[in-house]
Amino acid sequence: MDRRDFLKAVPAALAAPLVVAGSREAAAQGAPTRNETLLLVQEYGPNSLDMQGIGSSQPVNGVALNCYDRLVRYKRVKLDEVTTSFDYHQMEPELAESWQEASDGTSMTFKIRADARFHSGRSVTAADVKWSLDRAVSIGGFATTQMNAGSLEKPEQFVVVDEKTFRLDYLRRDKLTLPNLAVTIPFVFDSELAIRNSGGDPWAKDYLKNNIAGGGAFKVDSWRPGTETIYVRNDDWKNGPLPKLRRVIARDIPSPSTRRALIERGDADISYGLPPKDFKDLADGGKVKVAAVPVPNAVWYVALNSANPPFSNVKLRQAVAWALPYEQIMQASLFGRGVPMWGGPATPAELKWPVPFPYNANLERAKALMAESGVAPFNTTLLFDAGSGTIAEPMAVLVKEALAPLGITVELEQDTRRQFPRRAEQEDRADGDQPLRRLAGLAGLLLLLELPWAEFDLQHPVLPELGNGRADRRCPLRRGRGDLREERARLSRARHAGGALHPGRPALP
Repeated sequence: MDRRDFLKAVPAALAAPLVVAGSREAAAQGAPTRNETLLLVQEYGPNSLDMQGIGSSQPVNGVALNCYDRLVRYKRVKLDEVTTSFDYHQMEPELAESWQEASDGTSMTFKIRADARFHSGRSVTAADVKWSLDRAVSIGGFATTQMNAGSLEKPEQFVVVDEKTFRLDYLRRDKLTLPNLAVTIPFVFDSELAIRNSGGDPWAKDYLKNNIAGGGAFKVDSWRPGTETIYVRNDDWKNGPLPKLRRVIARDIPSPSTRRALIERGDADISYGLPPKDFKDLADGGKVKVAAVPVPNAVWYVALNSANPPFSNVKLRQAVAWALPYEQIMQASLFGRGVPMWGGPATPAELKWPVPFPYNANLERAKALMAESGVAPFNTTLLFDAGSGTIAEPMAVLVKEALAPLGITVELEQDTRRQFPRRAEQEDRADGDQPLRRLAGLAGLLLLLELPWAEFDLQHPVLPELGNGRADRRCPLRRGRGDLREERARLSRARHAGGALHPGRPALP
């Protein structure tokens, strides 16, 4: 969840390329060398440059993490030779050089770094922090929901003490308040720049959707939505170790087979979000490095509409849980790249999350529970996201086959990535029979090796090695060898586990 969980960020939302300050600086220093440039190939990039904006797609997290700063960030931890993740219990300074909770436990005060500056050159102030957090709790949509998760709900909570001192007043004691300040939403805008270009909109939504007004370790040099985004290093960044990468090219290539081929031929440095079978093949081939880490909130499950019959019947829901072919799904859909979340004890040994469910594949038990439910055979629909079809469709087929012996006839239906969340919510509210409303994964099935939203970290501590010759937010990493030896990048992408780097030095097309 840490920052510079960068590049997953680039697709559709601007009408024209965005050019921001920084290009002339880079030219003045001389063009970045090949060893200072990373070529990433990805399925799709951001549809906006504003992660707080309504409708921002998952890849916009990468923009937020790399082009903006937060008060605090999560501490990186090394899992093995090539893999880095994050410790959600330990915070590190970013814009805030220190923070202290009040003795009465009702507030926390942050001291802002004296040398923290935006890309515009203006010093970061407490007023910028307040405007940014006011915006996040007021703009609506996902941003406001995320802020509320840490009891960050009202502009009155955010107080400017002086130019470099900011206070957060608690609504209530909440252990998620400080951790929530390190996620992708509460980043800090150059409020003066935003307001100056707002056109009268108090939150400058249109301007910030199409322009960066931040101070992060990278700037957006150009943006061609659906095609390519180019990031350049902010050489004046003081809020952490300066990345050795000076330039990152993120190209949108929807076809996973094309991206795999580019990696295998050495025409690209890094990719992520490939189907699990491709990851397995690449790992087995041994020519590229593939790595990933489990992410606790990336669980695949079958969601049953328990508000309405027939799935308001608990015995029926239990029957479905015992009927699902968990291990088959793990192997056929994910090729083993997941952590089982089934077959756990009836009573967990400790209070933690996630805990494996006690269910396992047991058809006889499922049939007995079905009989106890008193529910007659029926038809239903299983909806899944077409954008996750490589994984979700094989799962859905196996669910359909597994429920047939119970007298449940399942019709499979898919929807687009854009329409799926809205459709699923509609099914939740429906009065009719919409029980198996979606396949976002399987309840109690498995914990995927993935990041719920995708970002790349261009500030990974090993990226400085690039010149001698990784992605997310809580993320996976990979590493390439050869002329780009010590090259690592962080990989994270919702729905798919791991990533790959070609060992050789690719020629930039």
